Amino acid sequence: MTDTIARRVVVGGSVQGVFFRDSTRGEALRLGVAGWVRNCADGTVEAHFEGAPDAVDALVQWCREGPRHAEVRDVRVSEADVEGMNGFTVR
Repeated sequence: MTDTIARRVVVGGSVQGVFFRDSTRGEALRLGVAGWVRNCADGTVEAHFEGAPDAVDALVQWCREGPRHAEVRDVRVSEADVEGMNGFTVR
């Protein structure tokens, strides 16, 4: 699957308790991106996205704004290994 890419994304700011994870899941499903999203102990939200490059890039871009009540201050993106995931889960 050479047309599949994966990215690890860590979002900082006021991003917990504002439906960031569930909103990310909804956006991922809309875009056809597989992976997961979870809250971290340090207050960030971490995610793994994989799918078509355009869809993954669109989801990463969406994370720079997030849902309506989020205040995103920092988004760190790095390449990740494609794991062949199906669906998108909130962890």
